[in-house]
Amino acid sequence: MNDQALDILLVDDTKGDAKLAIRAFADGKIAHRMHCSAGGQEALDYIRDSGAPDFILLDIEMPVMDGFGTLKKLKADPNLAHIPVAMLTSSTNEEDVLKSYNFGAVSFITKPMNFEGYAQLVENFNQYWLTSSRLPK
Repeated sequence: MNDQALDILLVDDTKGDAKLAIRAFADGKIAHRMHCSAGGQEALDYIRDSGAPDFILLDIEMPVMDGFGTLKKLKADPNLAHIPVAMLTSSTNEEDVLKSYNFGAVSFITKPMNFEGYAQLVENFNQYWLTSSRLPK
């Protein structure tokens, strides 16, 4: 990945989890800009108004439009389908895992329980998505 800041969209209605993720990314070694949306429709509105992010971290259980509905809309839009979407959720349900991949998610991550877990998540994100892999532009 080049030295440009990565645009990350975090979609999560749980403020405590969002704060932990934001702090972990801020403390990590990733040049990034993070925007947070509290729900699926808000995320889609943000993308429509601000442009496509480089990567989306998407919760499943949210009011109004859940993560699956959001993921399906993203993948159905030819201008947005290329965006890698990782499900970041408290769910451990195997059906949710399968649904996520079937709908086009690139990863299914169970939310860490504490800051140290989020810090490890950021380190893993950096190692895989920014060092080993190439994100679409």
